[in-house]
Amino acid sequence: MDEMEEELKCPVCGSFFREPIILPCSHNICLACARNILVQTPDAESPQSSRASGSGVSDYDYLDLDKMSLYSEADSGYGSYGGFVSAPTTPCQKSPNGVRVFPPTVPQPPPQQHLLPQPGSLPPIPRNSCITCPQCHRSLILDDRGLRGFPKNRVLEGVVDRYQQSKAAALKCQLCEKSPKEATVMCEQCDVFYCDPCRLRCHPPRGPLAKHRLVPPAQGRISRRASPRKISTCTEHELENLSMYCVQCKMPVCYQCLEEGKHGTHEVKALGAMWKLHKGQLSQALNGLSDRATEAKEFLVQLRNMVQHIQENGVEFEACLVAQCDALIDALNRRKAQLLARVNKEHEHKLKVVRDQISHCTVKLRQTTGLMEYCLEVIKENDPSGFLQISDALIRRVHMTESQWGKGTLTPRMTSDFDLTLDSGPLLQTIHQLDFVQMKVPAAPMLQLEECCTQNNSATLSWKQPPLSTITVDGYILELDDGNGGPFREVYVGTETICTVDGLHFNSTYKSRVKAFNASGVGQYSKTLIMQTSEIAWFTFDPASAHPDIMFSNDNLTVTCNSYDDRVVMGNSGFSRGVHYWEMTIDRYDNHPDPAFGVARGDVLKDVMLGKDDKAWAMYVDNNRSWFMHNNSHTNRTDGGISKGATIGVLLDFTRRIVIFLINDEQQGPVAFEGLEGVYYPAISLNRNVQVTLHTGLPIPDFYTPGEADPTGSVC
Repeated sequence: MDEMEEELKCPVCGSFFREPIILPCSHNICLACARNILVQTPDAESPQSSRASGSGVSDYDYLDLDKMSLYSEADSGYGSYGGFVSAPTTPCQKSPNGVRVFPPTVPQPPPQQHLLPQPGSLPPIPRNSCITCPQCHRSLILDDRGLRGFPKNRVLEGVVDRYQQSKAAALKCQLCEKSPKEATVMCEQCDVFYCDPCRLRCHPPRGPLAKHRLVPPAQGRISRRASPRKISTCTEHELENLSMYCVQCKMPVCYQCLEEGKHGTHEVKALGAMWKLHKGQLSQALNGLSDRATEAKEFLVQLRNMVQHIQENGVEFEACLVAQCDALIDALNRRKAQLLARVNKEHEHKLKVVRDQISHCTVKLRQTTGLMEYCLEVIKENDPSGFLQISDALIRRVHMTESQWGKGTLTPRMTSDFDLTLDSGPLLQTIHQLDFVQMKVPAAPMLQLEECCTQNNSATLSWKQPPLSTITVDGYILELDDGNGGPFREVYVGTETICTVDGLHFNSTYKSRVKAFNASGVGQYSKTLIMQTSEIAWFTFDPASAHPDIMFSNDNLTVTCNSYDDRVVMGNSGFSRGVHYWEMTIDRYDNHPDPAFGVARGDVLKDVMLGKDDKAWAMYVDNNRSWFMHNNSHTNRTDGGISKGATIGVLLDFTRRIVIFLINDEQQGPVAFEGLEGVYYPAISLNRNVQVTLHTGLPIPDFYTPGEADPTGSVC
């Protein structure tokens, strides 16, 4: 009930309606507030006002207001029925709820006349006053009746009164024996208020009581306190009661209104009948609105659940992001330790090399210095013979020692610089480019059942991604089983969301499913859809695979040829399972040709008689006899030929892997061919002397009993 409170408040004062009146635009306003927002128009507009009040239509016909666009917020204009009136320059005020209120511009009366009007009476309205609806801003110049010309909304006034009364006190249960508890529901049929214990005890939701309507106590109280019907009087003829309803003007009228002629030519109906009719229409409209409100409540629950899920997913995603960044930091620290180890190793190696060179040079220098000092002392000796005995050896040692200090000996074996340079540029660039990318696989697609269907031995499937899914999809994979409970196999991979699969087995049940994929991987499968192909084979001749000399008619069911040579045409459906039977009637047979009928592979030769190569199994027949032929081998000559009107039947049984031919419903010869495996197409060969019509979807002949399927046979 609290939601209804806004409907019961005046758009000007923001309080509950008091003596509400109905404006021509169907909005309501307090009578006192209407008085406050009146604006006096210039005297120049008085002729227009008088023309409005004297017109033959309703003085407040809001349809005319709509047509003339009397108000525009862009230019702040006001208007009347006679034309457009510029806006008054009086500054506007604002009511507590933000609606503009224009104070009167009429001359102020003397102070002693500022008295409140008595209930039921109105002060005089200034001439040429204008009122603007505070909600839709439509404007209207009042006639001599002033505000009395607007009907009072007694229904709204009664609802406001009952609503205020329902707020005054809490409702009590009517069945509690002692200390009545606060009521929780009210039964509209029983007209009784119940608390929860009494409702469960005295008004269980079963049997006849299950159809009773329980409403909140406040709503029930308002319904119970509905005011008695009041006799309404005409606004123009205050002594006359409103008893009729003008359908054209959409307003209640009295008999005097009809007698004066204002509504005399209009369609009128009884007030009570229209009251009940409009109540029914309102109730019916409320049912639809109630359904929308229920959907809105469910949608709000869904949105609130989404808020909770978003919060939970946000916390989870944030924790995942922190963990990923911490993992990157840990990896960088580990790499840092590895690089530092390499630097330390290089550092130790350089020190070792330099220290070894220092040690070697130190020993060498000490030896050289000792030799130099020894030679100097030898030079000081004055014994020529003794000096000459050792001088050659000393000279050789000095030269040898000098040569040991040759090129490279006094060059450092290691530089002090470190030749290692850390290449951190790519890593820094990668860190700067670190961002969120699509890392989730797509959600499972949804099969659109209303667009999925089978026709003959073809199946069409359609699917789409879930409505709220934002994950990128690169393509889809459609899978079907073999129609015999076998494993699934891929039949389509691509970006389309609809696919037709041809060449399925007749009278077979297929399971189908689809999944989506992107760069992150493959998503889940959709729900499995079971589809049934046609029980009986319906097919036609195939123009796409036929020889160019073949001519088609009768929706590709009738063929002939424009050549004297034999030409081959096949059916547009292939068979590899089950038992199939079709017939062909001879529409034209001239000069005794020998057409051939049978089955063939998809790559059979099209410019020779059927059966000449190893891709066809056929019976060719003339007007007297027939032969079976495969790979140009003729067998089983049988008497009995064809003529115009004859019927040739072909029975293909994959349970026994055989082909049988019939002429005029009689089997022609023995079983023609055995051991058939794979996919076979109906086929014939003919020349220009023959015209044939195909008949499909036929039952198996009565004389034939299909055998059990060979477990070693093809069941593809």
